[in-house]
Amino acid sequence: MGKIFRYLMLVCCVTLLSSMALHKFYVAVFQMEYVPEKKVVQMTSRIFIDDLENALEKKYKRKFYLGTPTEIENTGEYLKLYLGEKIKVKINGRESAVTYLGKETEDDVLICYYTLRAENKIKTIEVTNTTLFEMFADQQNIIHTKINSNKKSLLLTNDNPKGVVKF
Repeated sequence: MGKIFRYLMLVCCVTLLSSMALHKFYVAVFQMEYVPEKKVVQMTSRIFIDDLENALEKKYKRKFYLGTPTEIENTGEYLKLYLGEKIKVKINGRESAVTYLGKETEDDVLICYYTLRAENKIKTIEVTNTTLFEMFADQQNIIHTKINSNKKSLLLTNDNPKGVVKF
């Protein structure tokens, strides 16, 4: 009886631990920093390449091979369209166009660069960010801001895709 109990406990522990290892954490990180002398907010995003490739393939019905020698030639245009639909920003209550600048890869992460015009002193930033929400119910988009030396963050989810930070 003792051997059977120990065997069952071992099987339960292995099953529990292996199922925990299979669970993937879906997160993308966005960083926004105000550069007053240029009157812009510089933004970067860090998104897992495989997740973004799956979203792009689902939307545009083609393979992109991000960060590889076989990456399609006009990937930047597709990224600009996709991310332009997913990321909306209001500065001081006014819509601010998010301008996609380019990308680079770092290991399994795609880093994208953007700018937003910010003519006046920033008092509020409202961010709506639904990047990858159509792919993963538990996707989280973390927004870190550094405005006028103040650091604040937002956590955006499918249930709460919009947030406001005040400075």
